[in-house]
Amino acid sequence: MIARKFEMRARMRLVRFLVRHRALALERTLWRRLARCLLEELLARRDYELGVHFIDATEMGRLNETFLGHPGSTDVLTFNHQENPGGQRLYGEIFICVDDALIHARRFRVRWPWELTRYLVHGVLHLEGFDDTGPASRRAMKRRENSLLKALSARFDLGKLGKL
Repeated sequence: MIARKFEMRARMRLVRFLVRHRALALERTLWRRLARCLLEELLARRDYELGVHFIDATEMGRLNETFLGHPGSTDVLTFNHQENPGGQRLYGEIFICVDDALIHARRFRVRWPWELTRYLVHGVLHLEGFDDTGPASRRAMKRRENSLLKALSARFDLGKLGKL
């Protein structure tokens, strides 16, 4: 019984949103509810710690160059901090480029909060172990991403996630 209580206390359910993009105002409460729904209800995660950073293209370009050696910005970068990849605990950080989301939202004719949500889902899937480096794995990841995004959009009004 004591060991069970300790195990329960050792579990963590934490999502932090950090906004370092000057033009973006997030509805943090709604983002937290959406993230918890994604992690707990749709992915059945009980132990997680996730940092989500909304940044501009300049900062994303620096991160992309520093950590991946790729020049320029990208839409989303995920850093997995899990001690045991594939373990029970999901622990990592997701960096989302707001500027890239705005460009892609126009290109794909979707609203920008929808695109930001897609990037959140994409990053979480990387933490779950999905890979998008090869054609087959990319298709599998995109199918799962679309499925989760559809489920989230049925539960939340994504248009209310923030303002520019």
